[in-house]
Amino acid sequence: MNRLILVSILIASVCAVPVIQLRKLTTEEDSLFAKFKTQFGKVYFDEHDESYRRQVFIANLNYIRQHNTEAAAGEHTYTLAMNKFGDLTFEEFHTKFTGFLGLRNRFARSQNVADLSHVNVTDSVDWTTKGAVTAVKNQGQCGSCWSFSTTGSVEGAWFIAKDQLVSLSEQQLMDCSTSEGNNSCEGGLMDYAFEYIIKNKGICTEASYPYKAKDEACRTCTPVVTISSYKDVAESEDALQAAVTQQPVSVAIEADQSAFQFYTSGVLTGRCGTNLDHGVLAVGYGTLGSTQYWKVKNSWGADWGMNGYVLIEKGKSQKGGQCGILMAASYPVV
Repeated sequence: MNRLILVSILIASVCAVPVIQLRKLTTEEDSLFAKFKTQFGKVYFDEHDESYRRQVFIANLNYIRQHNTEAAAGEHTYTLAMNKFGDLTFEEFHTKFTGFLGLRNRFARSQNVADLSHVNVTDSVDWTTKGAVTAVKNQGQCGSCWSFSTTGSVEGAWFIAKDQLVSLSEQQLMDCSTSEGNNSCEGGLMDYAFEYIIKNKGICTEASYPYKAKDEACRTCTPVVTISSYKDVAESEDALQAAVTQQPVSVAIEADQSAFQFYTSGVLTGRCGTNLDHGVLAVGYGTLGSTQYWKVKNSWGADWGMNGYVLIEKGKSQKGGQCGILMAASYPVV
């Protein structure tokens, strides 16, 4: 069975997601949906599609309102808000906007674990304030998250080594790293993308090889950024903290909470699995109130979350960390 389909089936079976109830909507609900369509430029196939999307929107709106009421009462450490994903069911959202395929050879990974014993860990780090992180990007309806995670960590490593922040091409990785094991919009793995960059003797700029959010043929371009190797991070809080202390790090998570769809602020806590399905970038860590967090750059646009970022609970006692963030961390070496 296709891995993405399998993940969707598993998620549908275990997550508490809004229930779509077909009913006549109130005047207020119709008005709110009309504003949503205008704000996000929504256009639907036909009257039946729009009617269904209206019902999905209201179910999601009610879910958001209920969650925020509970958050105000101290039951949650994060809040939700309506956004451009408001007319999608959770299953639709998850299938369209993730794309990490998972580890196929843990033995090979174990042979490449970084020695981070020399790193002096601090109480907090934020690479976005140090100039090592490019603007938040948007993968669109394409399972290319792995390529954005890869470019993010390479951009950060290059900045730290060369004091130059260069936005790099996700589309090149999608089109050209298939022989390493990646599958463009159908998913991939950051380590395979690092291997391609090394073999190709570099990666090109975003400007010279722009993102198309679809599978295309590999084409030539002039590499401007190179890496010499990459390292995998041991599956522990201390190891990931040390790695993020020295540079932005590619990580994978299981984006299996409905909260990911409408997250807007706070530290994402609560139930979250470790079946990795989404590649993102750890750019820092710290504490908000009494809750420790990893600061993570996403690839769903700057209009999602905290200007494109999410805070994920740090110090989670479950194996693999919150949402599995400890399980597949890696970073490039310039």
